[in-house]
Amino acid sequence: MNEAASVVWVISLPLLGALLATVWRQHAATIGWVSSALTAGCAVWLLWVVQHAGVQELALGGWEIGLGISLYADGLAAVMVLMSSLVVLGCSVYARQYFRTQRQHELFWPLWLLLATALNALFLAGDLFNVYVTLELLGISASALTALGAKRAALRAALRYLVVGLLGSMLYLMAITLLYAAYGTLNAVQIAEALQVNPLGWAALLLMLAGLALKMALFPLHFWLPPAHSNAPAPVSAALSALVVKAAFYLVVRLWFEVFAPLTTPVLANVLGALGAMAVLWGSWSALRAERLKLLAAYSSVAQLGYLVMFFPLLMVLEGEARQWLFGAMVLFALSHAFAKSALFLAAGILLRYAGHDRIRELSGTTQFLPLTTFIIALAGIALVGLPPSGAFLGKWYLLDAAFQTGQWWWVLVLVVGSLLATAYVFRLLGHAFGHLPAVKRPFVAATQEIPALALALMATFGLGLGAMSLWSWLAQTGTGAGL
Repeated sequence: MNEAASVVWVISLPLLGALLATVWRQHAATIGWVSSALTAGCAVWLLWVVQHAGVQELALGGWEIGLGISLYADGLAAVMVLMSSLVVLGCSVYARQYFRTQRQHELFWPLWLLLATALNALFLAGDLFNVYVTLELLGISASALTALGAKRAALRAALRYLVVGLLGSMLYLMAITLLYAAYGTLNAVQIAEALQVNPLGWAALLLMLAGLALKMALFPLHFWLPPAHSNAPAPVSAALSALVVKAAFYLVVRLWFEVFAPLTTPVLANVLGALGAMAVLWGSWSALRAERLKLLAAYSSVAQLGYLVMFFPLLMVLEGEARQWLFGAMVLFALSHAFAKSALFLAAGILLRYAGHDRIRELSGTTQFLPLTTFIIALAGIALVGLPPSGAFLGKWYLLDAAFQTGQWWWVLVLVVGSLLATAYVFRLLGHAFGHLPAVKRPFVAATQEIPALALALMATFGLGLGAMSLWSWLAQTGTGAGL
């Protein structure tokens, strides 16, 4: 089979699954998890192809680059597609038992597979307009999935999510309108080659950064995230935190280091870093004060996203091999958070199902009541704090080393305080969970709920940390100035 076909299949399979789940609604759950499993297999194939055959570029329909839909897969794109596909697969297996009525399955699976389609298409998009299309599909499917929580709070959060997403998309669309008027193309490579340092370029960059910062909930634009993530159904919360906000961050990385590289400056990078630092401190403090487990996890996401943008000012001043190692550490941190947070939200869903609530102060006896679920929460907590051997530990270690190496010691203070606050909110949660009750009847929890969450937590805590060196070899195939 043609090697470039792997790029198409990771998009086509979930899209076909969504169509089939809509037509054969009585078999939606089976179609959903089978499509997710096949997509994950194709994602592994795509990474293998990129590693052995190099960067893959594909112009659909035979149109020239710049005229038709172009797809682009390098090491970074392939890694993100694989991460997304594995999280979607874990959540899909979990969702088969989570949703109890046929009506819930009929509503969930087409939207879920459209979400997976949009994510993979976004990671592989080769031009700025196709990114806009995938952002719209991603935002609409994500807000509709959030509304499946059915309660008033979930519906209100979904509507706010939709409006915020549309606003972010409009800012992005304004930027690509400016670029098309100036350069007559929206292909990322062609714009990167033609881009000039002028007010129009600055306006496009700032509009895109503003729109994507809104979509990734970067402080102080995070107001929509906690209600949406804490009120959505558990598998949806897992995807929103692990994948949807990561898609916006991925676009910021591509635009910053490739398309708009001539316009980015250390000053602007420090502004982003400062917003990230405030996100770390505010998000961690809010997580420490949260009364519910899912709300704690949502505020923790605000903080973890802050760490990611703190890499930018350090990457701007490093060069050569040191910069490559730090870039890999940033990607490793993003992957670690994706797996850990998806595991935490799935575990929270189990707790809600069998305990009837997720109020932290009332979690005494959880270790007796749901021992494996508590273990999953503890594993996810290790990655969120950044303890060894998690991938987050290595990410923070390289961030710390780069801060000392460049003399930017103030980032070290943020890192230390943020890690202490994360330790506090994780231990507060576990302290209540380990409270003893005299007599507790242990419920039967389906293996298809706990095993996917456990697998994701183990990936964050051990898989990424112990296998981190492979990531840098995969990222060696990342293009510079090519693709998004």
